[in-house]
Order: sequence, then C-alpha cells, then structure tokens
Amino acid sequence: MPPETLTPERILEATEEVLRRYGPAKATVVDVARALGVSHGSVYRHFRTKAALRDAVTERWLDRTSEHLKTIVAEDGPAPERLDRWLTALFEAKRHKAGDDPELFATYMTLIGESGGVVDRHVSDLEAQLTTLIEAGVTQGAFTAPSPATTARAVFDATGRFHDPGYAPEWSRPGITADFDAVRDLILRGLHA
Repeated sequence: MPPETLTPERILEATEEVLRRYGPAKATVVDVARALGVSHGSVYRHFRTKAALRDAVTERWLDRTSEHLKTIVAEDGPAPERLDRWLTALFEAKRHKAGDDPELFATYMTLIGESGGVVDRHVSDLEAQLTTLIEAGVTQGAFTAPSPATTARAVFDATGRFHDPGYAPEWSRPGITADFDAVRDLILRGLHA
C-alpha cells in the first residue's frame, strides 16, 4: 500500500497530538515529522516556520467553534431564538474545550498568547456573526439596535466571562449556568424592540 499523502490537515492533526503529549514548550517540528514518519523538511514544505505551524494549529482549533456557530447564523427563523442558541453554543463550546481536555486547553492557552493575529481574526469572525444576527433581528422588527456592529461588540464584551479563556477556571463552578442564563436573558430583553 502506498504511503498516505502528506497534507496540511494531516500535519495539523499530528501537531495537535504532539502538543498534547509534550506540551508547547517541548514539542518540536522534528517530533511532528517523526509522528508522521516523514522528514522535518517535509513538514516545512507546508509550514515555512515553527511559528506558522503553531499559528495554523491554533487557528484550526478556534475555527472548530466558529464553524459550528456559523450554522446557527445561517439558519432561518426568529433572530432572538438564533441569538439565544448562538450565545449558548459559544459558552458550551468554550466550556467543553476547557473541561474535556484540560491539558490540550492549557497548551492552546499558551499558543494563543503567541498568536495574536489568529486570535484577533477569531474575535472579528465571532463579532461579525453576532452583527449578522442582530441585523436580522432589526430587519425582523424583533431588535432595536441603531448600530448592529456596535451592539454586537457590546454583546460580545458583556458575555466575555462565558467565552474568554481567561475565565475558564470559573466555567466549572456551581452556578455558572445560572449566571450565564441571567446575562443572556438580560441581553435579549435589552435588544427587544
């Protein structure tokens, strides 16, 4: 059987496993290449630097959340219900990332600190999704928002405790879901036309 073609996706999958095993301080491109059974030069053909590889794996990790949320934005239906589901899905996705694989989450927290541009693009994407939902609510007559983009940034900031990784230690404490529900309900009532 011929060897499997080396693709960026295979490299990113292997990088995630290497990061899980060794952590960001000790993981090397040579480790990734070894896991794939190729030379490190083969990895560098797809990702020119170690930093580029780390940015790509971080972006891939963040995009998993964004892609799921985009499906909610693209749905038909009342904007308030979709915004409710979007905010809830964002909180649940972030909470699961922190709770389901704490070692990998800690690794990504380190990588995120090194990848400002990747994080900025992720936040911009999430704010754009929120803007689309708020615009839909204004169009449907369900929301009042003179500037949907400004309102989207305010909603994103107001819910930061439930999606900003800096608050991850709070996400497993008792009462966090009730706190989230209270903030989400306040936002939805505040947007109501």
